[in-house]
Amino acid sequence: MNPEAKYEALLEHVAGLESLLVAYSGGVDSTLLSLGAHVVLGKGCLAALAISDTYPDCEVEHARQLARELGLRTVEVETYELVDPQFRANAPDRCYHCKAELFGLLRTIADSKGLTHVADGSNLDDLDDHRPGMRAAREFGVISPLQDVGFTKQDIRDVAAMLGLPNWDRPSMACLASRFPYGEEITEERLARVATAEESLRRIGLRQFRVRAHGEVARLEVHPAEMETAWEQRAQVTAAIKDAGFVFVAQDLEGYRTGSLNEASWT
Repeated sequence: MNPEAKYEALLEHVAGLESLLVAYSGGVDSTLLSLGAHVVLGKGCLAALAISDTYPDCEVEHARQLARELGLRTVEVETYELVDPQFRANAPDRCYHCKAELFGLLRTIADSKGLTHVADGSNLDDLDDHRPGMRAAREFGVISPLQDVGFTKQDIRDVAAMLGLPNWDRPSMACLASRFPYGEEITEERLARVATAEESLRRIGLRQFRVRAHGEVARLEVHPAEMETAWEQRAQVTAAIKDAGFVFVAQDLEGYRTGSLNEASWT
């Protein structure tokens, strides 16, 4: 199915939902869903942006600016994952506790505003990884229209490019807590250290990467297309990461991939 047909299928599906509150982050997935819902539902659509220590300030501001550019109706909600000892403990089900808090808040907001559904931007590719947050989505009745219509990540980018969305090729961004091996406590200081390191690497020019934190060691995963560039700039890269507070810096030879910390045994 070509991008135009995919988009029409999404609009038709969303139009049948009556009204919708979308968990919006400024990423291409939730942006496409929010825009499609805005087009067909108008005031029956609201994009909810969560403010949290687990997402960098620069990402929040990007999401705000993008929503303004697209004319989306938004509401902001603050979440406090770090007060939850189960989240801080960083067990393999960490994401469940985060999403349970978020989806509970979004369900409350949706109910208060008379909106029928709460939706997230999950797509078919998300089914291939360890995602405890999906259990929370089921418990709170959160729907995934992109997944229901059969969108893969590439489909989303293709449709976003067709529509001229400015973030159609923006690198994926995940919760900063995903940078830590299970069992390593999540703290404000550790999150800030990773956020500072990654922001410095963006200023250097890297696009798709992760700084995985293993105690005092930062393991840098860079997209294969950028690995040679990162190696050539290793002096700058090393200085940037050490300035953020890490003692040692290593570049992962396998490069960037989602869910790499799930490769270790967590069952």
